[in-house]
Amino acid sequence: MSIKSLLATAVGKSSLWFLKTFMKGGSSLPGKLALKIDPQILDHLAKDYQVVVVTGTNGKTLTTALTVNILKQEFDHVLTNPTGANMVQGIVSTFLSAKVKKGEKKFAVLEIDEASLSKVTEYIKPELFVFTNIFRDQMDRYGEIYTTYRLIVEGAAKSPQATILANGDSPIFNSIDTVNPRIYYGFNHQEDQEQMAHYNTDGVLCPHCHHILHYKLNTYANLGKYYCPNCDFKRPALTYQLTDLKEMSNTHAKFVIDGEEYGIEVGGMYNIYNALAACAVAEYYHVSPEKIRKGLAYDEKVFGRQEVIQIKDKKCTLVLVKNPVGLNQVIDMIGLAPRPFSLVCLLNANYADGIDVSWIWDGNHEAFADMAIPQVIAGGERHKDMALRLKVAGIEEDKLTEVRELDEVIEQIATLPTENVYILATYTAVLQLRKKLAEKGYIKGGMDRG
Repeated sequence: MSIKSLLATAVGKSSLWFLKTFMKGGSSLPGKLALKIDPQILDHLAKDYQVVVVTGTNGKTLTTALTVNILKQEFDHVLTNPTGANMVQGIVSTFLSAKVKKGEKKFAVLEIDEASLSKVTEYIKPELFVFTNIFRDQMDRYGEIYTTYRLIVEGAAKSPQATILANGDSPIFNSIDTVNPRIYYGFNHQEDQEQMAHYNTDGVLCPHCHHILHYKLNTYANLGKYYCPNCDFKRPALTYQLTDLKEMSNTHAKFVIDGEEYGIEVGGMYNIYNALAACAVAEYYHVSPEKIRKGLAYDEKVFGRQEVIQIKDKKCTLVLVKNPVGLNQVIDMIGLAPRPFSLVCLLNANYADGIDVSWIWDGNHEAFADMAIPQVIAGGERHKDMALRLKVAGIEEDKLTEVRELDEVIEQIATLPTENVYILATYTAVLQLRKKLAEKGYIKGGMDRG
């Protein structure tokens, strides 16, 4: 280890200790300071870790959390970036926070933003990449889905020996050759039945001949057992597969993966995909089914992923939404919930949300009109856009309240006519709401991503 690396590590750890001790939390500052002293500090900090990187449009956070919890059942030290700090300085801060005993086998499971992956892999060399999915998301930041996929393929190529563990049900992950070896996970839980994806679905053109893909099984959006009727393009063979979906509700699911029955304590098809990805990672590292079950069983909800918050006598389920496919999966999940419940939709359009809010028109808000919801609140910085979308969807005006300020939203929630409330919010709206709820004593650590 060079003197420069030693100094960078010492400064980074000291600043991290100061921030946690006196400022009640960490940040990316320790990583920035360490990188200033030694731009190659990650080479030193990460060199003894087996690194797993999780990336994609939807599902990164929960897939990472489930993977970490499973691996902890088998290995003594599993490092992760739970606050979602996925730029280089944030990753450095994550490694600086590690407390490792000599001789321990060390894992790092890192959630990395698609646009950041190539920058991070300049410094660390993962041995496994997990690709969850690619959907249209924040066009101002990522562009079209093929642009996003190219970004993560280029990032993975900087560790050409690393294996890509991809969602085999997503056609885009089989669309081009990669320098990395690939294996796949996916669904095989139904008999083959000829079908097409919904007409308003991205990514359903064959990458070889540009005909529209057909499906023998379609789980949601463009995911499933696809094939091209005009050429030989089709879903690749699955190494890990879900073969039976026994139960799926708004709060839990039970399913069979590679002959073993598992369960999770969150609802919706999209979260079963997250669990399948985490199970696939566990099987890749030869974790036993018993330990996988134990790792999946925890019911701690991570930042905005169906976390339940009590606001006076209201049981509020907070769900992050950020793009049409994710929103529609959330709407489908809510449709499984017992009636009655009230609804709150919070829409912001800051950089982290995506400044273009036109995506809300591709979400199936019309489904809410069929759910007999007694009261709906449209809030956030773009509350007028949200209210208009809900009105066009068929929500009656006498059931719809427009509220911009979050303090007033919280007050209004306490007066809603149902005990159960669903709160759908974009990223910065979740942050702002949790901060307000923390200030009012409803939760702790409002700005943490958990």
